Amino acid sequence: MSVPASMRAMVLHRPGEALRLETLPVPTPGPGQIQLRVEACGVCRTDLHLIDGELPEPVLPIIPGHEIVGRISALGEGVTGVGVGERVGVPWLGWTCGSCHFCTSGRENLCDAARFTGYQINGGYADYTVADARYCFPLAECTAMPSALELAPLLCAGLIGYRALRLAGDTQKVGIYGFGAAAHIIAQVLKHQGRPFYAFTRPGDSASQDFARRLGARWVGDASQQPPEKLDAALIFAPAGPLVPAALGHMEKGGCVVCAGIHMSDIPGFAYADLWGERMIRSVANLTREDGLDFLALAPRIPVRTSVTAFALEQANEALAALRKGAVQGAAVLAVG
Repeated sequence: MSVPASMRAMVLHRPGEALRLETLPVPTPGPGQIQLRVEACGVCRTDLHLIDGELPEPVLPIIPGHEIVGRISALGEGVTGVGVGERVGVPWLGWTCGSCHFCTSGRENLCDAARFTGYQINGGYADYTVADARYCFPLAECTAMPSALELAPLLCAGLIGYRALRLAGDTQKVGIYGFGAAAHIIAQVLKHQGRPFYAFTRPGDSASQDFARRLGARWVGDASQQPPEKLDAALIFAPAGPLVPAALGHMEKGGCVVCAGIHMSDIPGFAYADLWGERMIRSVANLTREDGLDFLALAPRIPVRTSVTAFALEQANEALAALRKGAVQGAAVLAVG
C-alpha cells in the first residue's frame, strides 16, 4: 500500500481554542505498532471535554479522536497476526503497562500508567495514525455494518455503553439518561436481550424522545418526570451531576446507578434515604480489551445499526459544535478516507 509523505490533521494546541487544520508528516510505526490509513473517526463528547480543558494534563499539541476505523498501511517491528490492508478499530484505551496489579488482575482499564488515544496519543482526526497493535480490534467480523462511518461509534460509544451495562448487572428495567451516541447503541442491545428500557432526555428535546421511541423505549420523558415504575438500573451518559440523585429517586431497592462519562459536573447532595435499601452508585472508567472483543462479537449478531451524521475531516470544529448543541441524533463521524 503506497503511503504519502504528508497528511492532513486537525490539531488542538490549547484548550478553549478551535482545532487547526495542518499538514504534518505521516507517522511511522515503531516496534509493536501499526500504521493506519484512517477511513472514519467518531466525534465523542470526551473530545469536547478535552477541548474545553476539563481533562487533566493532555499531551499538547494533540490530534484528537478515539473512535478510529482504518486500514493497516504498515506494520512496525514485531507485529504479527495482522496484515496490510486489514480493517481494524482503535479505541480510547491505547496503552497500559501490563505489569501492575490492575493489569494482571483483568482491570487494565484502571492502570495508573495508561495512555489514551486522542489525549496522550495522537488520534484519528487525521489521514493517518499509529497505534499499539495490542489495543486494536479486528473488524472483519462486523460485516453487518460494512461502512466505516457506521462502525466508528462502536469504538467508544458502543464499548463504554456495553461496559456500563455490564457493571449495572443482570437487571431488567433500565433507565438511560442522555439519549446520544452511546444510548442509541445500548438501547439496541437491551432490546435484543428482551430488557425494557426507559429513556430520559433534556426537557423539551422532542427529537431525541422520538428517536428513543423508534428504538423501542417503553417510556420516554425527562429526568424531572417519574417513570411509570421503579427502575432496576440507570445508565447516565449525560455529563450532568444532578442526574445522579434524580436517578436514585427512580431506583428500586438494590438498584444501581452507573455514571458512564469520563467527566461529570458535581453531584449535588441528597438524602441518605434515597441511597438506603442497598442502592448503589458506581462509575465506569475506560474499557478493557475483553469488553471490546465481547461487544464487537455481539454487535453483528444483533445486528446493531448506528445512526450517523457525517462531516468532512476539515469540518471537525463544526461537528463538535453540533454535538455540543445536541443537534446530532445518534453519532457524529468524520469521513476521512
